[in-house]
Amino acid sequence: MSSSNFIRKTGVLVAGGGVYASAVYMAYHYRQMNETVAALTTENDDTISRPANYFTMNPLRNQQYQKIAHFYDDRIGRDEFFMGINLLRRSLLYFHAAGTVLEVGAGTARNLKYYQKSSTVDRVVLMDQSDQMLSQAQLKVADLPADQQPRFACVQADAAHLNLPDHSFDTVVDTFGLCSYNDPEAVLREMARVCKPTGKILLLEHGRSADWEFVTQHLDHHAETHAKNWGCVWNRDLDIVLQQSGLSIEVLRKWHFGTTYYVVCRPAATTASSTSTNSIVSTDTS
Repeated sequence: MSSSNFIRKTGVLVAGGGVYASAVYMAYHYRQMNETVAALTTENDDTISRPANYFTMNPLRNQQYQKIAHFYDDRIGRDEFFMGINLLRRSLLYFHAAGTVLEVGAGTARNLKYYQKSSTVDRVVLMDQSDQMLSQAQLKVADLPADQQPRFACVQADAAHLNLPDHSFDTVVDTFGLCSYNDPEAVLREMARVCKPTGKILLLEHGRSADWEFVTQHLDHHAETHAKNWGCVWNRDLDIVLQQSGLSIEVLRKWHFGTTYYVVCRPAATTASSTSTNSIVSTDTS
């Protein structure tokens, strides 16, 4: 056997072993995550008497983020590493984020390090409705070098009802937040309203697969449990959500069997305006 053939076959075996090991780990870790988080929701659990998809339809399911905020990064971080999500985050923000940035559904500020290293981003407002998730973001900002901290502000607010002026941000970002909103189309319309006409709206989201039926069946089958444990409706049809939002899509790429959406878009020219008199762009981090 020639050395080149040996190297090629060895590479295939190593790659195949890596894929197998990753798949086994992900299956185990997903089960472990659900069991861990489920322990937080057993008290007064009367789901047997509730209708199907209760948690996916329950407007209060986002209260779960209050319970999981303190270990959210540890559990999600391992999944994102193996799935290459960090590379998608880095790519989306490195190539497209600029100027004054609003990130809605910022959670624990998992994008913070990418903004920090960006030479094109001047100011970032990190917004989330969960004060517990946002407190984790505030800790991260507080750990930044003193000269970096003024670039970031953490604000608790509802992304569907932004108390912000029209056309006030160069870039508006949401990463893995559409799954948590009760009305994702309304959030996207608000994002478009506060984005400058020449600005960009950047999305990295997960939803149902249009091309892999067995994957979508899996998401549908476990949607109730996942929403109960994580506050996330992971099987929404994002193609329909994006269409109904009225955004002008420039880039749309799909990963992970079509369940991860990488989207670069702009506000439609006909985006309705409803100017607010208040601005939080200059709010200090607390």
